[in-house]
Amino acid sequence: MRLRVLCAASLLLAVLPATASASPGLWKLTDLAAQRVQIADKVAAAKFGTPSPIDDPVREQQILDSMAAKAPGLGLDADGAVRFFRDQIEANKVVQRGLYARWTEHPGTRPPGRPDLATEVRPVIDRLNAGLLAELGSTRDARTRRSCDVRLAVTVRLVDARCGLDRLHSVALGESVRSACSRA
Repeated sequence: MRLRVLCAASLLLAVLPATASASPGLWKLTDLAAQRVQIADKVAAAKFGTPSPIDDPVREQQILDSMAAKAPGLGLDADGAVRFFRDQIEANKVVQRGLYARWTEHPGTRPPGRPDLATEVRPVIDRLNAGLLAELGSTRDARTRRSCDVRLAVTVRLVDARCGLDRLHSVALGESVRSACSRA
């Protein structure tokens, strides 16, 4: 359940530099999204078996409002940033729900401890969100190209393979970046 640090970005560029369909401009964005999907394990571990629900509309709105406020300073459309971070949040909840189902069906797979959401997990999420927003800004050109969808799909598959994601996390990673490409 440990969060993998930089699953792919520099290693994939070194190992697979000639991959024609992948986009070097999208490596870091996808890698950060993979890390954000993986931190969902700790969020789930912190909430499982407690009255804290998976859905946290107040916290979710705080994140979306913060990203919308910061987006224009990076040359980003606030609505596009909100769409991207809504996907991040929903992908995180896909993982949490999947883990809840797994842990309920197989109690022996439950995590041994409960991380503190406020002090251990949310600071990591905040750092990842800041990195993701910065990468949205720095990848604007790559994300507006007609080939973005194909290049992003290849990049997602390569990051997924490098990180060794299971099916649950792999699906969530794909969902987390589905609105990254934009034509605006």
